[in-house]
Amino acid sequence: MSRFDKSRLPSRHVSLGPERAPHRSYYYAMGIAEEDIAKPFVGLASAGNDSAPCNTTLDAQADAARAGVVQGGGMPRRFNTITVTDGIAMGHQGMKASLVSREVIADSVELSVRGHCYDALVGFAGCDKSLPGMMMAMLRLNVPSIFVYGGSILPGRFEGRDVTVVDVFEAVGRHAAGGCPLAELTALEKVACPGDGACGGQFTANTMACVGEAIGLSLPNSNMVPAPYASREQIAVAAGAQVMELVERQLRPRDICTRAAFENAARVVAATGGSTNAALHLPAMANEAGIAFDLHDVARAFAQVPWLADLKPGGRYVARDMHEAGGVYMVMKTLLAGGLLDGDCLTVTGRTLAENIDEVTWNPDQKVIHAWNAPITPTGGVVGLRGSLAPDGAIVKVAGLERLDFEGPARVFDREEDAFACVQSRGFAPGEVLVIRYEGPRGGPGMREMLSTTAALYGQQMGGEVALITDGRFSGATRGFCIGHVGPEAADGGPIALVEDGDLIRIDAAAGTIDLQVTDEVLAARRARWRAPDHGYGSGALWRYARTVGPAYAGAVTHPGATAETSVYADI
Repeated sequence: MSRFDKSRLPSRHVSLGPERAPHRSYYYAMGIAEEDIAKPFVGLASAGNDSAPCNTTLDAQADAARAGVVQGGGMPRRFNTITVTDGIAMGHQGMKASLVSREVIADSVELSVRGHCYDALVGFAGCDKSLPGMMMAMLRLNVPSIFVYGGSILPGRFEGRDVTVVDVFEAVGRHAAGGCPLAELTALEKVACPGDGACGGQFTANTMACVGEAIGLSLPNSNMVPAPYASREQIAVAAGAQVMELVERQLRPRDICTRAAFENAARVVAATGGSTNAALHLPAMANEAGIAFDLHDVARAFAQVPWLADLKPGGRYVARDMHEAGGVYMVMKTLLAGGLLDGDCLTVTGRTLAENIDEVTWNPDQKVIHAWNAPITPTGGVVGLRGSLAPDGAIVKVAGLERLDFEGPARVFDREEDAFACVQSRGFAPGEVLVIRYEGPRGGPGMREMLSTTAALYGQQMGGEVALITDGRFSGATRGFCIGHVGPEAADGGPIALVEDGDLIRIDAAAGTIDLQVTDEVLAARRARWRAPDHGYGSGALWRYARTVGPAYAGAVTHPGATAETSVYADI
């Protein structure tokens, strides 16, 4: 007797009753036995491809999960979705596709599950936007789900030190400034990324991998295991088996990802000095669950937590080191000990976060993760800002910064390429605030990241000498006084559209403010003359995205989310 009541699961629509004989014939064509068609159908969604090392192991991990699903009494069905890999899309027009891909990933997973009536989902992702995209689909569908990160890359070795791809981006800046011979740059680029896996620092991929565990959608201490490690296969099998337990209990993502769970996730991002992109992806995920949780809610959670994990780019270590130190759960153990985490939230283990954490033993010998009462800095790694330049808010990563305030005259650019060219030619002055606008979700369109520009500044040893502000985004690998997500964006007529060269801008990350020192009368005159420029995309995916995307502070989402639902897929 099966422990699953197939008559109450979505897959009954394609597998039960005489009228579904044509549907079953397709399964017989694939060599599936009658008794297996009678089992729950589990989608194994993989973002695997040959585009970049972030994704090259994902298909194999998804295939390994088949054994766990079968072991748990289900029928596995693997399918694939796209990725746009930021490290390759960075610094040119290709980056406009990056954030858009998050929505395409979520939509494509949703449509595949809907079309084939799968009862559960295990999702495998590696590069930045594929992680939130996969988790967004899980929350949207609300079938029992487990998220699996493909794992980080191991650090490269160059001249006796660990290096990541960010070292290469910064070396480009040093080369342009005459401080890095071409031979050195060439040698570095050949060793910085030694194999499979996503970027090794606490950049966006690893940040969102931490979110997967903190929010309860991933198995405990699974996501910091590097991609090349053999134990990744065991994790995939375990995820396949555990999702069948969730099917039996009908424990669903929205049961797990409550508002308290989102607050936990934001606190873990802050404690690890994580990517500012989390302030974009957490609201987007919350939208799928019908939870009001915008940039300002994320920032409030950030403000409650000190910086505890000494990870690049602000710190010294990479994801492999964090794994060896005890992983995400070691970070959460110290947060819980300090009263900085809600331990009552459920997880995909079927137990609470506190129950899972209780099984973790604090490792006093490791150097990566500090105790809650002995932090690296008392302020969290990421800070929300608001003021006359950003009435809807902005975000800055302060982990590793020596100063938290900046004031200087603006130098304005209407696209990233112009700013990068200025930086490469050293056409700016120390003390200036570089403003890059019309790069927001609608104006870009696509809200590009600015790593090429910020890394070039650091390569020239100018990262601490200027500030950079944009209505676009910054990479999780960005460091320096870099403020992103400024809203309203320039394309919507936000104050950033009215800034002119020489205007004084004041930033105080300690106070959480960002202000344009220009009178209301002057701004009103400028607004009367302002006209939104054409972004240049008259058709295709970017045109469609620009017409539907919302503001960055709410996650740059393209649909109303669960609050507007009249039915949920899982209940069909």
